Amino acid sequence: MNNRLALILSVIFHPLILTTYLFALLFFVSPDLVGVSAFELPALGSLLMLLFLNTFLAPTIIIYYFKKMGMISSLHVDNLEERRLPFLACVIIYGIATYLFGWQLQPIDELAPQISVILGSATLSLVIVTMVSYFWKISAHAVGIGGSIGILSGLLIRFDEGTLLIPLLITILIGGWLLSARLQLNAHNPLQILVGVLCGVLVSSMTVYFFF
Repeated sequence: MNNRLALILSVIFHPLILTTYLFALLFFVSPDLVGVSAFELPALGSLLMLLFLNTFLAPTIIIYYFKKMGMISSLHVDNLEERRLPFLACVIIYGIATYLFGWQLQPIDELAPQISVILGSATLSLVIVTMVSYFWKISAHAVGIGGSIGILSGLLIRFDEGTLLIPLLITILIGGWLLSARLQLNAHNPLQILVGVLCGVLVSSMTVYFFF
């Protein structure tokens, strides 16, 4: 794998966009598991767009603002000392999104409380990444893809949802490419990636076990 391909993979599967990918997959493959089976296609599209705005566009704008103000040197936020403020901002935005989808947006909070549960899992993962980033450079990409794998595998096992098997295998394959890309770019070492994957899988799988 060359650096160009590694960079493309790192951007396409950025940790923040993985949340949208995960919801899109669940909405259209296993809508019953996330409570959206009663939603028509236009409503699903609008809901997915709302999630995209809250979990990707809003934090991306904040990170771009930090870059514009000279508070970070790169949009990739690869420098350990520069990660703390952007990650903290992402935690706040994800926390607000979790609150909105879980308690304020009717009838979503009543029909599909699973959405806020998954958002809460992502928020908790971000909290862990932020805390660890005060002293160690854990891989956010690894946490993100690990979280996706944990959610899919947890739902597959808990509800015997066979339709998630192929998406899970594809996600694992993408995860292998993505984590290889992070190593190729020297963004992380193997231990930082391993700990990130374990963190993501543990948080998300425990979320499914206790809250679904």
